[in-house]
Amino acid sequence: MQQYLLKHLSALVTALTFALVFSSSAAASGKTGATAELASLLGSYETYQADFIQIVVNENGSKVQETRGSLKAKRPGLFYWETSAPLSQFIVSDGDSVEVYDPDLEQVTVHNLDDRVQTTPALLLSGEVDNLEETYRVSGREISDDIREFTLQPKSEDSLFVSLRLTFFKSELQEMRMQDSLSQLSVLSFDHIRLNEAVEKSVFSLEYPEGVDVIRDES
Repeated sequence: MQQYLLKHLSALVTALTFALVFSSSAAASGKTGATAELASLLGSYETYQADFIQIVVNENGSKVQETRGSLKAKRPGLFYWETSAPLSQFIVSDGDSVEVYDPDLEQVTVHNLDDRVQTTPALLLSGEVDNLEETYRVSGREISDDIREFTLQPKSEDSLFVSLRLTFFKSELQEMRMQDSLSQLSVLSFDHIRLNEAVEKSVFSLEYPEGVDVIRDES
């Protein structure tokens, strides 16, 4: 279960970081339709900070897990993600690697982003978004004057998710919903959103106690 939740967590985090990376590049590359609309909404995002509640629901509609925490993201490819106890966990990217720290396990796993650029959605972290329309089917719809939704469907069977829905209220990213191949759903709701406030680069460097096991994922 913990590995499953980590996959969902990592996918949602990379998707959010994708939003910050994608917004400027897509507009510059002349995208049209829903892709260009999404880029326009996110075009002014330099940093994104928020508190969140994440709920995982299984295929029967039963809640599997609920976690709370906070995140900070900065273009391009930087993020800090912390979930509160009892499932305390930290995920931090400095743009070159991702470190996952589990205090209860006294373990840190380090993933090299360069080793994962061919996987979905981690590919988006590299900033290689010129082929976005080759990788995803992007659609959008207007719920009301203030609410807009965008759905991303990966074309690759290797993706961590089947569909990812981003919901905006008055141009602010408010919610992300990710469904996997087993029909399990992760819902990430944001609160206390702060846009474009200064975030020091030192935030995206993970500190942990001496003696913690450090595992480097070479896969």
